[in-house]
Amino acid sequence: MAQAGFIGHDAGHRQIFRSRTANDVVGLLFGNLLIGLSYGWWVDKHNRHHAHPNTEGHDPDIVVAPLSFTPGQAEARRGLGAVFVRHQATLFFPLLLEGPHLHAASVKAVLGRGRLKHRPIEASLLALHIVGYLTAVFLLLNRPQAIVFILVNQGLFGLYLGCSFAPNHKGMPILSEAGALDYLRRQVLTSRNVRGGWLIDVLLGGLNYQIEHHLFPSMPRPNLRRAQPLIRQFCIAHGVPYHETTLTRSWAQALQHLRTVGKRPTQPGTDRH
Repeated sequence: MAQAGFIGHDAGHRQIFRSRTANDVVGLLFGNLLIGLSYGWWVDKHNRHHAHPNTEGHDPDIVVAPLSFTPGQAEARRGLGAVFVRHQATLFFPLLLEGPHLHAASVKAVLGRGRLKHRPIEASLLALHIVGYLTAVFLLLNRPQAIVFILVNQGLFGLYLGCSFAPNHKGMPILSEAGALDYLRRQVLTSRNVRGGWLIDVLLGGLNYQIEHHLFPSMPRPNLRRAQPLIRQFCIAHGVPYHETTLTRSWAQALQHLRTVGKRPTQPGTDRH
């Protein structure tokens, strides 16, 4: 399901076909039908992230309750929310078991009144996914087994996606809303690449070339690794920090950022630009 999600991601960025319609068809089939996520809802959210990565007031990916990614968010938490923030680094990976939450957000988007280009098609495909998924599981397994399978399947789906997306920006500099950076620096300074061979490329769906992807979001996935040496050399030549690390180190950096924000909410957890 997560690998199907990576295909939907490529379609959302117009990486597969020259035709917008053809990309949307793939996105709808892989998103709504195969994994049960609203393609239109995700594209709108993801485009806002790409336009202003790690930017306060603009990037929806750094406004994810109950987590706090900035000191300001941590200071605003009260009661149980404040207690959670102090332990958010420890609870981060368990929180990624959020497959059902992603499905619920998709259903809410399809049934809501927000802008959704293909609402009838999305609703139909999402309904087909839900009915087909539940029917197949309960036909093949007895009720207790089916319930356990769904919980494990959806939990691991969310965990896999979270572990693939978290290394990209979490723990990288967070930009102030009023800050002014050119496109190159805004995209490179807030992004992190993950080193590795073909296995990492497959496991992360090409998201390990996050810097290249953010600079050229419509570049087809196989070309990102070919562009990397050129872009890295360009950044070094122009004094733009180019951050690249291992997968485990990227997770450690993300957790350290959450720990810093949670334990010392009055002090910046990241650099400001």
